[in-house]
Amino acid sequence: MSAHPITSLRAVMCGAAMLVALGACAASQGASTSPSASPPAVAEADRIHPGIWPQGHSAVQRDPAIEARVQQILAQMTVEEKVGQVIQADVNSVTPDDVRQYHLGSVLNGGNSGPGGNDRAPAPVWLQYADQFYDASMQSYPGRIAIPVIWGSDSVHGNANIIGATIFPHNIGLGAAHDPDLLKRIGEITALETRITGQDWTFAPTIAVVRDDRWGRTYEGYSEDPRIVALYAAAITEGIQGRPGDSDFLRGPHVIATAKHFLGDGGTHNGRDQGDNQYSEEQLRDIFAPGYPAAIGAGVQTVMASYNSWHGVKSHGHKALLSDVLIGRFGLEGFVVGDWNGHGQVPGCTPTNCAAAFNAGLDMFMAPDSWRALYTNTLASVRSGEIPMSRLDEAVSRILRVKLRAGLFEAGRPSQRPYGGQFNMLGSPEHRAVARQAVRESLVLLKNDNQILPLAARANVLVAGSGADNMGKQTGGWTISWQGADNSRADFPHAQTIFEGIRERVQAAGGRATLSVDGSYRGRRPDVAIVVFGEDPYAEFQGDRDNLGYQLDEPTDLELLRRLQAAGVPVVSVFLSGRPMYVTPHINASNAFIAAWLPGSEGGGVADLLFRAPRGRAQFDFRGQLSYSWPRAPDQTPLNVGDDNYNPLFAYGYGLTYAQPHNLGQLPEAAASSIASANTTRYFDAGAAPAPWMLTLIDSAGARVTVASTTSQAQVPGLRLSRVDHLHQEDALLANWAGGTRAGVAVSGAPVDISRQTNGDMSLSIQLRVDAAPTSPVLLSVTDTQHRAALDLTDALRAAQGHGWTTVPIRLSCFAAQGADMSKVTTPFELSSEGSLTVAVSAVRLAASVGPPSCPAAAH
Repeated sequence: MSAHPITSLRAVMCGAAMLVALGACAASQGASTSPSASPPAVAEADRIHPGIWPQGHSAVQRDPAIEARVQQILAQMTVEEKVGQVIQADVNSVTPDDVRQYHLGSVLNGGNSGPGGNDRAPAPVWLQYADQFYDASMQSYPGRIAIPVIWGSDSVHGNANIIGATIFPHNIGLGAAHDPDLLKRIGEITALETRITGQDWTFAPTIAVVRDDRWGRTYEGYSEDPRIVALYAAAITEGIQGRPGDSDFLRGPHVIATAKHFLGDGGTHNGRDQGDNQYSEEQLRDIFAPGYPAAIGAGVQTVMASYNSWHGVKSHGHKALLSDVLIGRFGLEGFVVGDWNGHGQVPGCTPTNCAAAFNAGLDMFMAPDSWRALYTNTLASVRSGEIPMSRLDEAVSRILRVKLRAGLFEAGRPSQRPYGGQFNMLGSPEHRAVARQAVRESLVLLKNDNQILPLAARANVLVAGSGADNMGKQTGGWTISWQGADNSRADFPHAQTIFEGIRERVQAAGGRATLSVDGSYRGRRPDVAIVVFGEDPYAEFQGDRDNLGYQLDEPTDLELLRRLQAAGVPVVSVFLSGRPMYVTPHINASNAFIAAWLPGSEGGGVADLLFRAPRGRAQFDFRGQLSYSWPRAPDQTPLNVGDDNYNPLFAYGYGLTYAQPHNLGQLPEAAASSIASANTTRYFDAGAAPAPWMLTLIDSAGARVTVASTTSQAQVPGLRLSRVDHLHQEDALLANWAGGTRAGVAVSGAPVDISRQTNGDMSLSIQLRVDAAPTSPVLLSVTDTQHRAALDLTDALRAAQGHGWTTVPIRLSCFAAQGADMSKVTTPFELSSEGSLTVAVSAVRLAASVGPPSCPAAAH
């Protein structure tokens, strides 16, 4: 679209034929979609009224032959075998022999899991592992029923767990493409590449309707509009599973799909992952639920329960939603699986004991590392009658029904099934071509003043920015690893970074493309600079934000754009992000600005849209249109089409094209008062404690001295601080303990809640350099409003001495185990000693945990 961003909502939405076709113009008028201010305090039974929910129907009809087999198998099963079928374990915590001994119905690989604990294992090793688990499940002995295990995996944007697989754009980009046929093809390719490595079940599609873009899983949602989500849910489900009734439904190139997360995960209060959805029942039904009847109508075989609660009741234990609505009204013809130990969050439950969730309608526990004790306790609950045998039989029947429909009893080993082991098809040119098309269709052109785009390919092109040659940034989370933050270029052998795609295009035309991350250049001024920048990878709650401002505290990318602009170099910005963000200053500092989202492995798709064909015209035009509203200020959230007082910077459906040029001009930037950022995850960075934190020195009596960020030196008896260089001038702190008296350095502030990060196994990550090893114990402490938890860091610092800059991660759970209340942390970092020590500290922040769980010894 070529409309100005201030154009009225109705004109923006209804001016595009594609959106009309999707039904966007049918948005209710005058009704706010914001949650009620105060959730009603009523009994659970009164909260959900199944009769007002739509009656859905699955495209999968029950086959009498399958039903007879289900009853035959069920009649021969022992109670132990039945309990095993309703439990799913993670491959890092279970062996094939465990699957055989406990009759487990399923295994999964979590975001950081893989064969032998290696999430970067080669594809053939994944297939070998799949064979081993299958073989174990099918071993028979007198009286045992051999029931094939199913392996679930997060193939959420391609089989992205596997090195070499095709990585598609994340869902937020696909939502901007407005192309259900493309979604179906992506589902087909994803399923086939999953089959190659032996998995037969994917935890996709995510059909969350995202209403607050601060949520760390925003990029997993197609749109803020439930109509697009419903349309896509049906298309990609059919792509993954095949069409019900066809001979290859759930077989051959297809696998079992999962619609997730049921229900309301995209609408939690303040965008907090695993939080509380406070919308009314009607809003829960009309905004968050439409994707589920659509997926069920396409035959989806599993639905995953959500971590979130609705008005305080956890979804994993919400019988009215799981049993009365999902099964009773929507007509799911499959089974309900839990999320990663999500049942343990139900009141009265733990990860190892939760009859309540099972009785509420959960058919299969996802119990990655808690499965063994959960098996024992669930078996005891059945024998005591706490879980009725009829409920257990119901759940097992649903699981068996899906396995029989998928032909798993006759399929043989995963390596012997169609496409098993055809590794040449992983990341094949044909599959990558579809991914490249998806990139082209997903990009949204926000600005193109004076028609600077498309560019002449025979130009002198400077390619700059931290995202230009960074596969991690362009693929995002849920890629190879859970958070996607520790991947290297070598993990993507069949892929192309954005710079590589630009270079290929420019060199083929006789031009020149030079990579310079910091934007510096020598000699002749470039004809144009393409600057690629954006968010670092993240997943789940680790990506939750307090606001939508981009680099508010350290605007390095904005400085780069302005520096190039001041030098007279035209700037084309390519912004990588998992959500719309406040980047108005960056847009103003660019001649053209593209929202590229998280485009995946095919960076060449970006180059396809940036350059003219040899005859001078664009080979491809932009067709992406925003499926999320774009904010005009960091704190403008929630922001959704149809809301009262809807006033975005770029409205839902906005997107410029070459065919309809438009000059955006200078946009109004948010006032400084509106961009103050709450910061709960960064404690020391770039030589200072970022707001709202304060750097302090602590003397032997416990008195604190605030250290100003501009102070080059500060001291208390026994400890002196000064500045040293790490990546930039004076961006690190040098702490020198003289010994003889206890002293410490700390970062402190008002209490913050980092309990979710603690539960999510995040770490306090300290980037440091030890110049002189400690002579006495060194304590690393976290303090809450009443208690101080201290760990002995001496051994870690001694081991780091002489190795230059290194990172020391300490799991937050280690401090919680020492009694720290992680919901009321006032000092997230304190380092103290009474001996001598010299250590430089460059950064202290929360980060994803890596390696096996372990804690330093508690300090005494």
